[in-house]
Amino acid sequence: MFLWGKMKNKKKQFVVIGLGTFGYNVSCELVKHGMQVLAIDRDETIVNEIAPFVTQALILDASDEKAMQKAGITDCDAALISVGDVKTSMLATLIVKDLGVNNIIVKCVDVWHSKVAVKLGANQVIYPELEMAKKFVASIVSPNILEQIQLSNDYNLMEIVAPSDFWDKTLKELDIRNKFELTVIAVRSAVPTISADGQNDIKEKITMVPGSEYKVKQGDVLVVIGAVEALEKFKG
Repeated sequence: MFLWGKMKNKKKQFVVIGLGTFGYNVSCELVKHGMQVLAIDRDETIVNEIAPFVTQALILDASDEKAMQKAGITDCDAALISVGDVKTSMLATLIVKDLGVNNIIVKCVDVWHSKVAVKLGANQVIYPELEMAKKFVASIVSPNILEQIQLSNDYNLMEIVAPSDFWDKTLKELDIRNKFELTVIAVRSAVPTISADGQNDIKEKITMVPGSEYKVKQGDVLVVIGAVEALEKFKG
């Protein structure tokens, strides 16, 4: 007997379909953040392995509409479809949509897969392997770039280690807004401290919306926001 649909509380309910490396880790992380997670896969070994870490785990064929309905999918706030087989992924997307789930995220293997997923009702498509590859290459090509987050098609947020020619200069002197058309929204700094046991220690200090007189130090990480083209120029 499936009990998922009877879980009525304020916690958000997610169904994760496909428990490969990505789906498995997403399921566990959602639970860590206080969410209810129904994890589904047709591999009994994987389902038994994840069962202790999620709200409920079911051995289920995601292309079986009747079984999916019995599982209580209709009560979920969101669904992540992380199935490796494209045909099964598309069928699962269609079934979840028909069952009334409002927020559907599909892990895709290529552009064609993503286009079909959207037409079938996916609200969001993701390419974890591609994004990881991009980050890996960026870390090699531009080692000073610690993080880059896409905010929209045109604007990104980026964390960059302050280059040496920025050291000991104020933000007013650097004039980043006018020279690079970027806005510094925060600065992360390493601050030497003494721990409770008297040992030297390093703690991170975050200065939000630093003023024009803030003097950039060696090791500072600038958090900047701006147009994609401006960020590319800033990276040099």
